[in-house]
Amino acid sequence: QVQLVESGGGLVQPGGSLRLSCAASGRFTNIGNMRWYRQAPGKQRELVARITGGGSPNYADSVKGRFTISRDNVKNTVYLQMNSLKPDDTDVYYCNMGIFSLGSPVYAEYWGQGTQVTVSS
Repeated sequence: QVQLVESGGGLVQPGGSLRLSCAASGRFTNIGNMRWYRQAPGKQRELVARITGGGSPNYADSVKGRFTISRDNVKNTVYLQMNSLKPDDTDVYYCNMGIFSLGSPVYAEYWGQGTQVTVSS
């Protein structure tokens, strides 16, 4: 029905940058909130950033000023630009979207497969 495909993860040195992408495909009418989460082994999944359908962003305190979330509604894609990366940013990053459709269910949240981000010298 709906699939989210992530890309852009990898290995980067402290202070470096990465840009994550997450593209939605399938049958739907529109996308509401788009979010990025991250999770390390033994820890709860953490909300990193959110952007509403109107384009208003919110960030976790730990990434504020370093990360930027954006969306392209033509490409049905959410991005996470990560600058000034720290070793503590090392995690698996997951995208999440609230998606509306004409079928059943009319609304559901979907998850990407996850992409590994490793910050190390």
